[in-house]
Amino acid sequence: MRFSHRMDNLAPYLFAGIEQKIADKRKSGVDVISLGIGDPDVPTPDYIVEEMQRQVADGRNHQYPSNRGLTEYAEAAAAFYQRRFGVTLDPEREFMALLGAKEGLAHICMALLDVGDLALVPDPGYPVYAGGSIMMGAEVKYLELRRENGFLPDLDELSEEEARRAKVLFISYPNNPTAAVVQDGFFERVVAFAKEYEIAVVHDNPYSEITYDGYVAPSFLAAPGAKEVGVELFSFSKPFNMTGWRTGFAVGNHEILEHLWRLKTNMDSGMFDALQRTSAFILNGPWDSVHEMCRVYQRRRDLLAEALVSVGIEAPKPEATIYMWIPVPSGYTSAGFSEHVLEQAGVVVTPGPGYGPAGEGFVRLSLTAPDHRIAEAVERIERSLRL
Repeated sequence: MRFSHRMDNLAPYLFAGIEQKIADKRKSGVDVISLGIGDPDVPTPDYIVEEMQRQVADGRNHQYPSNRGLTEYAEAAAAFYQRRFGVTLDPEREFMALLGAKEGLAHICMALLDVGDLALVPDPGYPVYAGGSIMMGAEVKYLELRRENGFLPDLDELSEEEARRAKVLFISYPNNPTAAVVQDGFFERVVAFAKEYEIAVVHDNPYSEITYDGYVAPSFLAAPGAKEVGVELFSFSKPFNMTGWRTGFAVGNHEILEHLWRLKTNMDSGMFDALQRTSAFILNGPWDSVHEMCRVYQRRRDLLAEALVSVGIEAPKPEATIYMWIPVPSGYTSAGFSEHVLEQAGVVVTPGPGYGPAGEGFVRLSLTAPDHRIAEAVERIERSLRL
């Protein structure tokens, strides 16, 4: 049997391996506490489930869906962006329904990149940025996100040749995995850079609504000229506890979205209209559940940070996302610490290099576990380190 050569350089997906480790440990009788995967432990709010039930029962939603996106979904997204970010969108030209942001990222790579092109990818970063680029035969240039630089890429480190070769730049703030937030002027700098070198910008924005301590995350598209160079992806997964529903959208540059639409019409048949209408309902409806989830995650963040500090582990408190990016204790590599706490404490954390080479020295911890399990996880880690 022969397979595509494009798979040769594509590493196994990080979280598939973590899920297998969890399954193996639980099968052997270990009570595993997973802080490794960012899958909300709280169910989707009842009012959303009830709306979806109504839409599923509606016969008008049972035929082939709108591939670009229903008008009411596009208009709801445009109204949300105007209300939340002060960004004006044309719902007919600047909106595209997505089967979750991950699908959109992979298909955007297909729409933008050819063999031999150069993709600028944050390091560390969400694995799909590099994986999708590599699958298209593109070369990946990692942009190191350093702690001393606020985990922002330094675009000035690129050579003139690299900047001119680059075809797409991936960014994401609030950031996964570092939980960093964007600093004033950075998005404007990205727009200027993209215009100068004719680079498409893809801003992955699934965590804009999960913020703490009064922080309000901006949209990349709010930067002057951003729609001329890029798109932004929004996901319902984390703010509404809907990871399994696979719903989101891309907005921004019409040309990028037009090419994405042409690709997707040949690759999938669009999102179930019942889900599109439910997504529109969510955007137009109350956001009390999102505010409550922010309170839950902030409480867990504080609990986890204080517990880690009490056992001698540095634990910076993030202003956004559902993650904490923690320096590993002295004497450990990222993989070594992750392996230690799994084997000795039955706790799963994600090693930083899984997000790129610059992740070495860090692990990512997720806040998607109940308070008592987070407290127990830290107690187990502390006992394992004493041993």
